[in-house]
Amino acid sequence: MSLNEIMSSAISGLAASQAGLRSVSNNIANVGTPGYARQTVAQTTGVTAGLVNGVTVGEPSRIADRFLEAAVYQRAGDMGASDVTASYLDRVQSLLGAPGAEFGLPSRIDAISASAIAMTGTQTSAQTAANFTANVQDAITSIDQLMSDVTSLRSDVQSEVGQSVTRINDLLVRINDLNVSVTRLDGSGRSSAGVADQRMSAIEELSGLMKLTVRQRPNGRIAIDTASGIPLLDSRLRQLSLPVSNASGNQPAFPVIALRFADANGVAGAATGDKIDSAAVGGKLGGLLDLRDRALPDFTEKLGVLFTGVAQTLNAASNESTTVPPPAQLVGRQSGLVGTDRLGFTGSATFAVTKSTGVLVASATIDFSALGPTATVSDAIAAINTGLGGSATASFVGGILSIAANGAGNGVVIAQDPTQPSNRAGVGISQYFGMNDLVRSSDSPLVPSGFAPSDAHGFAVGQSTQIILRDSSGRALTSYTMTASTGPTFGDLVTELNASPIGGFGNFAMDDKGRIQFQPKPNVVGAMLTIPSDSTDRLGSGRSFSVISQLTGASSGISTAGVRPDILANAGKLGLAKLQFGIPVGGKALGVGDVRGAATFRDQLAGQIDLGKDGVTTTAAFTAQLLGKMGSAAAQAKSSLADATARRDDAVNRRDSFSGVNIDEELAQMVVLQNSYSASARVISTASQMYDTLIAMI
Repeated sequence: MSLNEIMSSAISGLAASQAGLRSVSNNIANVGTPGYARQTVAQTTGVTAGLVNGVTVGEPSRIADRFLEAAVYQRAGDMGASDVTASYLDRVQSLLGAPGAEFGLPSRIDAISASAIAMTGTQTSAQTAANFTANVQDAITSIDQLMSDVTSLRSDVQSEVGQSVTRINDLLVRINDLNVSVTRLDGSGRSSAGVADQRMSAIEELSGLMKLTVRQRPNGRIAIDTASGIPLLDSRLRQLSLPVSNASGNQPAFPVIALRFADANGVAGAATGDKIDSAAVGGKLGGLLDLRDRALPDFTEKLGVLFTGVAQTLNAASNESTTVPPPAQLVGRQSGLVGTDRLGFTGSATFAVTKSTGVLVASATIDFSALGPTATVSDAIAAINTGLGGSATASFVGGILSIAANGAGNGVVIAQDPTQPSNRAGVGISQYFGMNDLVRSSDSPLVPSGFAPSDAHGFAVGQSTQIILRDSSGRALTSYTMTASTGPTFGDLVTELNASPIGGFGNFAMDDKGRIQFQPKPNVVGAMLTIPSDSTDRLGSGRSFSVISQLTGASSGISTAGVRPDILANAGKLGLAKLQFGIPVGGKALGVGDVRGAATFRDQLAGQIDLGKDGVTTTAAFTAQLLGKMGSAAAQAKSSLADATARRDDAVNRRDSFSGVNIDEELAQMVVLQNSYSASARVISTASQMYDTLIAMI
């Protein structure tokens, strides 16, 4: 080997050592930098004309394992979903209060029962009655406020969905830019390690927002798909498009997130045809969509069912009682019926007129079964007027039943027959028409409709109801706009719904109380219906399909509900007395000290009520079940977050143990490189001396 070759080899050794030292120095400087992968310099034997000629030094490259990085991406998605779910369910829990809290919803429901029991004493005072009505109002207000608070949380969720979409789009643009930089640097033979680190950090953040599948392409670019296979980034960039909405939490449905092709600056163009509409997308975005479209709406829907149960229970008791003296006129609420509608009542009820002292003036027991199955509402009104013989006048105008006593100081009383009580949809005639309700709502009759499949639905041409079916993850499976065009009856509506796309996922049926229920097929257990819009109006009564059918608890009418204002202002108008049966005209049919109605409140509150699709249960049990389910969900979310965090941290530790910087290893490598540098320098020094000796000899 010539002296020139020796000198060249030594110089290349110096350069290799310097490059290695720079790499080690850079590693040590970034020992605490998150996402940094240590770098190393590739060295190969230099060969010239078939002869070894020193060392060839390459560009610094990352030490990384794509499988370990993929594990981090996957775990980050799980953690993102668990984190946001636990956060919002914890907020719901804080709204509910701690178990046994004085002002929690269960305590308010229990307070109604306790105050009802207090009224059963022999000397019921105005104060005990006032406490009862106040507790009822407090419970209704609490349910309404809780629904409002959860609706506000849903608005917050939608705002976070928008923020997440914006951040996802920003990260996709950044990753696309870094892809270009990696390709350019690799193509020019320069190191792309630093840019690749930045890209990995961006992908890791993106994977926390939505679950990803990441693929390394031969040209150095990264391709990204959602977990369900929707492309986000390949040779073309895509952006998520979320139409602007008012972000109101009481929206039954929100705009779907669509995907659009975009230029390098992230300016969206044509739609790709793909969309993101369920929690299946994973990550924080998936958790938010699950909360927005499933968990929170399901909770508010059940709160509506709870209110309906409480209202029906209380009104059942209040309509069996009366005040002493009785009111001169009883005015019901909007029933949604017209005079020509089928009456639909069986059993009997007594309509009585008494003086202010409780002395019976007139009484008529109407046997609705005897009127026949084709009897109409007008037939019942005529029977009442005939039976009372002018002592009172019953009228039915605009869907509202009213009965007014004739004669100064007289009042009206309605009582169920003790052996064969009147019945339509499981409630008596007084409760059905709301003649003496304790709780009222302008948006709901607070009783089942009692319609039969053969009854006319009364919806006009051009009126419609939009219904959406969502699966257990909140994804919209299908939707249908019911137009009532199949036929004029409620049975025709059921037929139309079963023939709709929704009918392919389950079966609609009308129960014996006139409620329409949906039973999903086994492959879509947990599916839930929502009604975003409903323009139907039965014969101008203001009662829509969603209210009449009680297809969802969202139509409970709680937003306008409350204790009847006159009773809330004067607890003396709370009926606690009951009509005495078998008393002749002129006899005492009502007593001032009669508080048997209080026992009816107590018994009704302790008894079971039919909540349709939610089963037969007591209000207290349903409350406990509802809040217990939410508490379990919140606890499970916290546990899932702890597990997901541990798995994510383990994946990060595994990745970093392979790719991260170890100070001891780097210092050892530095010593090796320093020795290598010294050896190369010694070779150069020796070669120089040999040159000098050779020149001196010449």
